[in-house]
Amino acid sequence: MDSLQRVLYVEDDIDIREIALIALQDVGGLTVRVCESGEKALLEVDEFAPQLILLDVMMPGMDGPETLQALINQGSVLSNTPVVFMTAKVHPDELQRYHAMGVKNVIAKPFDPMALADEIRAIWKAYHV
Repeated sequence: MDSLQRVLYVEDDIDIREIALIALQDVGGLTVRVCESGEKALLEVDEFAPQLILLDVMMPGMDGPETLQALINQGSVLSNTPVVFMTAKVHPDELQRYHAMGVKNVIAKPFDPMALADEIRAIWKAYHV
């Protein structure tokens, strides 16, 4: 099994984006392509070929669930590409809805920047065992 290297991260909030980028890239050593919107993710996903997609749920325009559906529709989310949502909405009903969409895991906001890369790697590893 290859190790996780490439993460596509979609987040509209610039402050959260910067913290997560430092956590994933500088602390975690991952290669991260950051997109500030679902629309931008649709344009960049195929060229970047991420091993995991980390998606914010609440974004203006195209939200996380809509972005996921659009990625699936354009064939960019492959069966071996886990998708993880990041959200403050972690009510059991919401989590059930996300999992029904094919989301592999949900990371609650606020997240621990020092643990984020390890958490992402653990999700990826569990999915690829």
